[in-house]
Amino acid sequence: MKKFFRGFDFGKSEGKDKRKIEETEINNSGADDQSEKEDLSAEDGISHLISEAESPSGDQIFNQFMQKLGKKPNSKNLDLNNCALSAADVTELASLLPFLPELEEISLSWNGGVGGTLKALTVHLHHANLLKVLRLNNCRLTAEDVTSLGEAFEIVSQLEELDLSWNSNIGGKLSLLTKKFQKGGCKLKLLKITDCNLTAKDGESLAEILNVIPNLEVLDLSINKLIGCSMKVIAQALKNVPGLKELNLHMCGLKQDSLQGLDSALQHLADLRKLDISCNKEIGGGFKDSTAHLASLKNLEVLDLHQCCVTEEDMTILSQVIPLLSSLQELNLSSNKNAGISSGPLLGRLRFLPKLKSVAISNCGLGEESFSSLAEAALHLPELEILDLSWNKCVGGNLKLLLGALKLAMEIQVLRLSSCNLVDEDLALLTLLTQDGHLARLQKLDLSYNNNVSDEGWVMFCRGLTVFKELSELDVSLRPSSCRDCGTWFSELLAALTKLPALAELGMQRWVLSELQREQLESFNQDNKRNIRFDC
Repeated sequence: MKKFFRGFDFGKSEGKDKRKIEETEINNSGADDQSEKEDLSAEDGISHLISEAESPSGDQIFNQFMQKLGKKPNSKNLDLNNCALSAADVTELASLLPFLPELEEISLSWNGGVGGTLKALTVHLHHANLLKVLRLNNCRLTAEDVTSLGEAFEIVSQLEELDLSWNSNIGGKLSLLTKKFQKGGCKLKLLKITDCNLTAKDGESLAEILNVIPNLEVLDLSINKLIGCSMKVIAQALKNVPGLKELNLHMCGLKQDSLQGLDSALQHLADLRKLDISCNKEIGGGFKDSTAHLASLKNLEVLDLHQCCVTEEDMTILSQVIPLLSSLQELNLSSNKNAGISSGPLLGRLRFLPKLKSVAISNCGLGEESFSSLAEAALHLPELEILDLSWNKCVGGNLKLLLGALKLAMEIQVLRLSSCNLVDEDLALLTLLTQDGHLARLQKLDLSYNNNVSDEGWVMFCRGLTVFKELSELDVSLRPSSCRDCGTWFSELLAALTKLPALAELGMQRWVLSELQREQLESFNQDNKRNIRFDC
């Protein structure tokens, strides 16, 4: 039997075949595993690529953030004024700073939600190495915000403009900001702290930093009524900013001694272009000993003294000084009721200031003599663009005295004659001037509160109104205590409107309009595709 079955050897053959099968299966299994691994690896690579494609870039995230707030993206100028920002928005904005290496301006003004959250932003300002402008007006800043901002000054070394206006909580806390200014390292050119409830102590802190910001060109402390108590200290420190070009001290509670200290500082401010000390009523009577250096400001272009309770003696002094300001372009003496009595000499000497572009002497109690002096001087002011004579009753019936000056003033754009007791003859004169081609560039005309003009006078005026092709604002309102029907001149006005392409605002307060007339005004805008704001 063994001999017979020897050639078949079933066990060995079966074992060999079994091993071959197993080896084949193992090899096939390994190949399948390798193939599966390769497939999985390929899937992972595709997933990774898809993930990268779907993941937004820094620019995309920034664009989405700006679009959410209804603003156009700008990687250099971040303008988020009046956007109702929340604390979450400020935090999100801070996270975007690494994607904005070219950022130069940040404006977050008129966002009350910024208050109390500024630290979330300032800790990331090291990403904005090129930041030059920071505006935080009316943001309800807290003491913590001021401290955080101060700490940021050690980082934003390129900052040139800082505006913190209308943050009342800064008052009494300015030192939290100023003590961080680095001597010799501060490049600030503009500092505005308007209406921040600053105290006398804040004034002292401000005086200290004037020593370390030698490049300062604009300083605005307006509407801080308590700052006047420290004006002497501030004035002494102003000698350290010889390049100052603009100084705004409107409504700062200045007194006569403050004015004297300020005058002594002017000798160091040869580059000053604008000086605003308006609405400081207690400086009246103090100009006698405080104008020694005012006349030396040969580069001064703007002088604002309105509502300073200037006395007759002050006017005598100013009449000797102001004509020496050879570069003066804007002069505002409005609301100094005593000025009219002795303003003749000063107004007559305005002829020595041929660069004057704006003269405002509203509510100065001018008499006919002083008005006549102004009219003669105006003949020598060919560049005059703005003339405000409002609330001077002597103008009524005497506008003809200005006839020659208004003919020569080819550049005049704004003429304010509110509450001047104008009569029909005065409006006829304006109409005559326009017909002769004068006042062609007039843009704003205020004839309000002139109740003595008859309906016939308004009819004549409206018929000649069409010549004012560049007129954008017109006010013919009546006094608050008055009330009159428009009468026949309304139709003349409506006809004129179609020929005044630039007119955008029309004041008609206290003129009684019928329902039909109101409908005509409303339909005018629709029919002529205009958007004139009718103030009725």
